Amino acid sequence: MSIRTICCIGAGYVGGPTMAVIADRCPGIQVTVVDLNQARIDAWNDPDLSKLPVYEPGLDAVVGRCRGRNLHFSTAVEPAIAAADMVFLSVNTPTKTKGVGAGQASDLRWIEASARQVAACAQGHTIVVEKSTLPVRTAETVQAILSAAQGNGTGSGQPKTFAVLSNPEFLAEGTAVSDLENPDRVLIGGDDEGAIEALAEVYGHWVPEQRILRTNLWSSELSKLTANAFLAQRISSINSISALCEATGADVQEVAKAIGFDSRIGHKFLKPGPGFGGSCFQKDILNLVYLCSHYGLHEVADYWQSVVNLNGWQQSRIARLVVQRLFGTVTGKTIAIFGFAFKADTNDTRESPAISICADLLDEGARLTIYDPKVNESQIAGDLATGASKPDSKDQLLTEGSWSKVASIEEAVKNADAIIVLTEWQCFKDLDWQHIAGNMRRPAWVFDARSVIDAQAANTAGLSVWSVGKGTQQNIS
Repeated sequence: MSIRTICCIGAGYVGGPTMAVIADRCPGIQVTVVDLNQARIDAWNDPDLSKLPVYEPGLDAVVGRCRGRNLHFSTAVEPAIAAADMVFLSVNTPTKTKGVGAGQASDLRWIEASARQVAACAQGHTIVVEKSTLPVRTAETVQAILSAAQGNGTGSGQPKTFAVLSNPEFLAEGTAVSDLENPDRVLIGGDDEGAIEALAEVYGHWVPEQRILRTNLWSSELSKLTANAFLAQRISSINSISALCEATGADVQEVAKAIGFDSRIGHKFLKPGPGFGGSCFQKDILNLVYLCSHYGLHEVADYWQSVVNLNGWQQSRIARLVVQRLFGTVTGKTIAIFGFAFKADTNDTRESPAISICADLLDEGARLTIYDPKVNESQIAGDLATGASKPDSKDQLLTEGSWSKVASIEEAVKNADAIIVLTEWQCFKDLDWQHIAGNMRRPAWVFDARSVIDAQAANTAGLSVWSVGKGTQQNIS
């Protein structure tokens, strides 16, 4: 089966960039991305490519080449499904907040709704591809829904038939476009050889054959969860060692470099920080914990739960350390937050370490001035579950936590008692620390949770500096 038309349900961080690259590399395939969120679709269609709803380096150029040619964004879901040879399911699968499995299991309501819509609207033979990160054996649910619709006549007179594939994404936000254009591997799981080869042919336009891996459905689904769990485990592991380094006088970056030279370990994902964030790591590990518990593997579940627990501990540790260094209280004190996105080169804040650290400091009564070059105020407000609170009086300033989104680094540090670097944006790596220190209230601190600033320059400018995994360079001037 040769694919001529693709529909992707879900225009988010995975669906949008993935379909843009497929359209760019496969000019003979018409690709339509559909979503019920009108504002999101309008942003994808905005003539100003700087206003795309997803920020990824290079994405604007890819969209600019394809949009209107063979890449389309629409809220007309049903016609797009009906016209498609292949439908990607790329909807959100967050962790459940209530009911069975709350706090661990994935909420699959949108996957089920999408599958039902495909069952109702598809024409002829349709290949349905799971692109969202899903629990093992979710394909059974999708297959059951589609099977109930098989054999029914369609407007074309052809009976409906379906094949289900698993094609998990392995994207790192901030490098998603390059990850799509030059992937380590493309994983296709399924039991319909014709469908597998049809999808492999799509990727084969630009991905070498040896990088296209074929597995069964369940192996494909579990591979995605396992990959994210292993990566997150490395982050929690190096962060645990960062605390030990601070206590003993070792330098975590020197330790990481030394162990990274071991070919069995390697250098990647050994950078200490405030913990992992993003849409996948915590959700996927909790999903893995739930699955292991479901199958009676409680010791395995406890092991993976500890990875999540360590991540939360690291964030709480940083917030407590800030309070301790600022004479035991941050009430009424101004703290500049450098970065709110969960990592550089993305505007995604899902599960960002900045959220929990800022929330802890707000509970302590701090006044936060937040600067991030790509995250807007409404996103921060949603994450902190509060409006842009500004004190109405001097008494309120002294007793209640508040935050504001500011437009520049200079505005963020004005009269600040401390700076916390929470995202490794390039703009934080080369700062005029003499100028910054001159705008802060003394004594002042810099807490570098990403190890990106010039700590010596900041210290020379009269600031006390704490760097994750290194400890403190104190200045009492």
